[in-house]
Amino acid sequence: MKASYKLIIFSILGGIAFSACSTKKDAFLNRNWHGLNTKYNVLYNGNIAFEDGRESLNANYKDDYWEVLPVERLEVTEDIKLDSEDNNPNFILAEEKATKAIQKHSMDIKDEERNPQTDESFLLLGKARYFDQRYMPALEAFNYIINKYTYSDKLNEAHIWREKVNIRLENEELAIRNLKRLMKFEKLKDQDYADARAMMAQAYINLKVIDTAVQQLKIASYYTKKNPEKGRYYYIIGQLYNQMGHKDSANYAFDKVIDLNRKSPRVYMINAEVEKIRNTEITNENSEELLAYLTDLEENRENRPFLHTIYRQVAEYHLEQESDSLALLYFNRSLRATQNEPKLNALNYENLAEYNFDQNSYRAAGAYYDSVLSNLPENTKKFRAVKKKLDNLEDVINYEDIVHYADSVITLYKMSPEERVAYFEGYIAEIKEVDEAAKKKDEERQSAGFAAFGETKGGKENKGKFYFYNITALGYGKTDFVGKWGNRELEDDWRWSTKSKSLPSDISEDVVVDSSEQNSEPVGQEKYSLDFYMDRIPSHVSVIDSLHSERNFANYQLGLIYKEKFKENMLAAGKLEEVLAAEPEERLILPSKYNLYKIYEEEGSPLMAGMKANIVQNHPDSRYAEILLNPQAVLADSSDSPDARYAELYKKYKNQDFLAVITGAEENISKYTGDPIVPKFEMLKANAIGRLQGYEPFKEALNYVALTYPNNAEGKKAEQMVVEQLPKLEPKEFSQETDSKGTGNWKVVFPFKRYNDEVASRLMKVLEESIEDLRYKNVVSKDIYNLEDEFVVVHGFKSKDFALGYAELLKNNKDYRVDNENFVILSSNYKTIQVHKNLQEYKNQILTPKP
Repeated sequence: MKASYKLIIFSILGGIAFSACSTKKDAFLNRNWHGLNTKYNVLYNGNIAFEDGRESLNANYKDDYWEVLPVERLEVTEDIKLDSEDNNPNFILAEEKATKAIQKHSMDIKDEERNPQTDESFLLLGKARYFDQRYMPALEAFNYIINKYTYSDKLNEAHIWREKVNIRLENEELAIRNLKRLMKFEKLKDQDYADARAMMAQAYINLKVIDTAVQQLKIASYYTKKNPEKGRYYYIIGQLYNQMGHKDSANYAFDKVIDLNRKSPRVYMINAEVEKIRNTEITNENSEELLAYLTDLEENRENRPFLHTIYRQVAEYHLEQESDSLALLYFNRSLRATQNEPKLNALNYENLAEYNFDQNSYRAAGAYYDSVLSNLPENTKKFRAVKKKLDNLEDVINYEDIVHYADSVITLYKMSPEERVAYFEGYIAEIKEVDEAAKKKDEERQSAGFAAFGETKGGKENKGKFYFYNITALGYGKTDFVGKWGNRELEDDWRWSTKSKSLPSDISEDVVVDSSEQNSEPVGQEKYSLDFYMDRIPSHVSVIDSLHSERNFANYQLGLIYKEKFKENMLAAGKLEEVLAAEPEERLILPSKYNLYKIYEEEGSPLMAGMKANIVQNHPDSRYAEILLNPQAVLADSSDSPDARYAELYKKYKNQDFLAVITGAEENISKYTGDPIVPKFEMLKANAIGRLQGYEPFKEALNYVALTYPNNAEGKKAEQMVVEQLPKLEPKEFSQETDSKGTGNWKVVFPFKRYNDEVASRLMKVLEESIEDLRYKNVVSKDIYNLEDEFVVVHGFKSKDFALGYAELLKNNKDYRVDNENFVILSSNYKTIQVHKNLQEYKNQILTPKP
């Protein structure tokens, strides 16, 4: 009986539960059943996932305090996403839960939603999509709430979230209009009102309407009850005031951030402190107080996570106070304390680079600028500016190395044998002392290591064993060997750093060691050998003369770089004065004097008048003297300017007047020595030489441009051509032309002597008429071959037979009767004879092959 009662009760309860599960019945039980299930089951889990997602975003997101902070902490990429692929799994889960709540528990009966939790499900759906940066689907969800749930308590919140999406989609004007209408017609809760004002502020920031954005943030900071938001809004207000140049108002906002203390994230407070100090002018009265304030920030244990920012500010303080050593110390401390702060790293490295450049430590400056680049995003204005500076600095380093090396060698050359011995003995004694100190320190370290190892279990187990079984001893031995001998190959005579030691003794002593060998570092015991150094001093006057020339040219180039690219007039003047004092080549004297005159003029130096007189008296026929005596007339005569002369020569080059180009370029190179246009004349001359004289002279001319102007655009282009194009032009071999019917590009060539140019021109006209009459698509040209010969060429035949047939037609057709000497050639072979000027070889190998 009891079992039957239980069955009846369970059946009734099951029926009630089944009835309550229906989403089509508008009953009290159904509404509450689905409402409770949505709120405390599906939606509850979805909200947990959503909050986990936001927390992970906040944990991974880093604000950029060097820019105005966004109102909302959200890392945004440039991509607009449309699906959930590769997105935050927490937001995907939140979206899935929201979707499940809508699909299983929505009670849309007679076009009215009866489940009070469905609007919250749509809100969660939209928010999850928003934080996943899928703005269009998010907008769809928020618009659904606004259009469907007109009496929902989440309606205002949905409005605000929709305008967040519009701002992300760069529809700022629409977002401002909608938010203004919302605040005008709806009574918002304080937090919703604060959120609306904050979003309006973000829209105005995006539109660059800074003063209005400040007012909106002030209102938002007053109404919000969340202290982290207050701290962020106050900090942004301070940043915006700084943008407008109102430092006092900015400091007032930063003080409000500082007053919040632990109520808002400490990162806001620390950066507010730093911004306040930056806005404060350091004077004799407040310098000690500011230093004490910075010291307190540095020593506060709570500030340890922010030491990188504090250290940089301390460094800037010392830099302004001209305490360079302390400034460098704190810049380096900031770098060591930095964790994934590329902009801060870039600023620190840039300060260190500029300091080293000012101290003429160009190699160190270049290394620091290289580190700046590694911390900057590519394709930005800052990146390009630093890259250009680094390129110029590499030129400086290159030339300074040349000057330093030449000075060192020339100084040693001028010493007597006794002075050289004394110098190198002192140098060897110095490096021995340094090496012995290092060795002693290393032995102490090894002894300490052995002692520590001996007390360990492994040390006790290995005690008394063969050396190579003792792991620690073996490690120390390897380190000591590498330190003493360097990395050596396992081979005979491994102790010699170079196998030249074993060369036969009958090698002539007159062989000059090149600069790369002279610069090589001694290895092992070589560095203690007096003979090693003495043997490397050149003994030939020609080598010293070459070093003189290299040093003068390097100093001249340094003078131009300092003057034109770095605007360091004093450094430039020093280098140019060194050139003039060192008996330079004739081509460097006048441009050095003129550039010195321009520097003296710019600096207002009394030396300007003397240098002008020097140029006018000693070089009266030069262009520079003409400029100094009558600058207006020279400027007015633009037809004789360097650019006009280059344009005229380039026109001749296009017309294949290569000999005139070569002679004209040489004339202009001599006339404009020192002018930036000279490398362009050199490059034009090299190309003309290549077209007229062939591969080998072209290669030599290109190498000259690359080596003489390595830091100029033309020099770099020449270097690139040497590396990339010359190897492609080098092959001299001809392709066999055995397949007369094979496809390809063939030409008919009519050779002429250049003194028969009129005859060649008449033939060219006849050939053009024949092409037109026959309705061919071929092209006729007249190509210079060398100083004596030229070709009239018909290009573009698809096969050898076609080309031969055309030549035969010209010969036999009564309208043309062209019986001039000609030959048919494959296009690749024609290129070879033009590059290498080896027409006779082609005739011997291809046209008249041996039987």
